[in-house]
Amino acid sequence: MTPHSLAFYMDAVTTGTVLGLRHTDSPERVAEVLGPDFGENRSGHSSLGYSYALPEFFWDRDSAQAPWSGHHFTLQVHRLAYRKNKVVDEVLRARYGRFAPRLRFEKLRRLLERRGVPLLDIPDAANAPYYRTFWQPDSEVAVSVINCHGEYSTPSNLRVGDVYNIQAPLPADVVAWRREQAAA
Repeated sequence: MTPHSLAFYMDAVTTGTVLGLRHTDSPERVAEVLGPDFGENRSGHSSLGYSYALPEFFWDRDSAQAPWSGHHFTLQVHRLAYRKNKVVDEVLRARYGRFAPRLRFEKLRRLLERRGVPLLDIPDAANAPYYRTFWQPDSEVAVSVINCHGEYSTPSNLRVGDVYNIQAPLPADVVAWRREQAAA
């Protein structure tokens, strides 16, 4: 993998942002930074998502008159393994260069630890045993990793130890709740 694409993932995990965009930024701000070429997903008046293939941003609101409130973003790293050209949009490619089809978790983790950015293994009962989740407490970023293969549960073109996705935020209270549930 090129150092540039690794820098993208390291930036996202360390800062909890994508090119400086936070999950709380408005749809207009996301389109301003990432561009107008996105897939829009709406569910009535209350849910909105912009998909740029690799990054996706999501918002919700109480009514059609209310402003959008940022909910989360996800980096759909697993889509790179399909080797389609449009997975990494021009804005990301211009800044970070070529992206490899897979992101090995141990490589990402090792580089982050060298920078003093730990990733903590946290319970994820909803996705176990096929996935493991690692959490960066300062940025509240979660990294989902293939733990073992399961028919219909994991993509066949990813290997054990590949990053499936990166998502923010995963708040500390949710992590605490997961730990309590796992201990019960």
